[in-house]
Amino acid sequence: MNGTQTLGRALDILFVLADVESTLSVAEIAEKVSIPESTAYRLLQTLEQNGIVERKAKGQVGLGLRILELARSLTQQIDRDLYIIARPIMEKLTEATNETSSLMVRTGTNIICIQHVESRRLIRFAIENGRILPLLLGASGKAILAFESKRVIEQMMSLVVNKAEYDQLAAELAQIQQQGYCKTIGEVDRDVFGIAAPIYDTHQRVIASLTIAGPAERLSNKIAQEFIAAVMEAAEQISQKLAR
Repeated sequence: MNGTQTLGRALDILFVLADVESTLSVAEIAEKVSIPESTAYRLLQTLEQNGIVERKAKGQVGLGLRILELARSLTQQIDRDLYIIARPIMEKLTEATNETSSLMVRTGTNIICIQHVESRRLIRFAIENGRILPLLLGASGKAILAFESKRVIEQMMSLVVNKAEYDQLAAELAQIQQQGYCKTIGEVDRDVFGIAAPIYDTHQRVIASLTIAGPAERLSNKIAQEFIAAVMEAAEQISQKLAR
């Protein structure tokens, strides 16, 4: 096994441990990664020496605390990149639509506003950086949730106990996945519309959503289509610049 293959297998092990959100035995890891147990054992030894994985219970292996340092550094880097890249695009979006734009990222079962550009209109939607909103309600949250991993979607869906609401949310998420954006009216704030599209990182994983919001009375069908196109284009620009 050459260096590139070794690195690939080690990354596969980390992805497997991240997906199960628990511990696994060496045999279970080897089976999931499709490598011999002896190879899995050697790779795990190297990862353990660097604090990337840890021995938990007897014979069980889980992610190590060093992963938290890497994740924290990555999050800070992504946030910085998002701030720098998204701001001028958001300013143009707000100027073009004359509505407030906001940049949201997921934090657990909620989303948080990390950037916003407010409309200059007298009657406008206002939001401050640091504002926390539910992931299951509104365009900003659903535009992220619909493109999250299957595990995250299932976890969030399990919080909906009402059968009718569960079915409705499942249908909404499927529609958002198909069309690539989310539009809502009055879900978080009464008489306020939201139009949001997902933003992806280099590996095509959803990391944020870009939203414009304003009074619902201003949103005609024609304007809605124009806004949808503008938001999707702006979100795509941010994703492409992040990828570079």
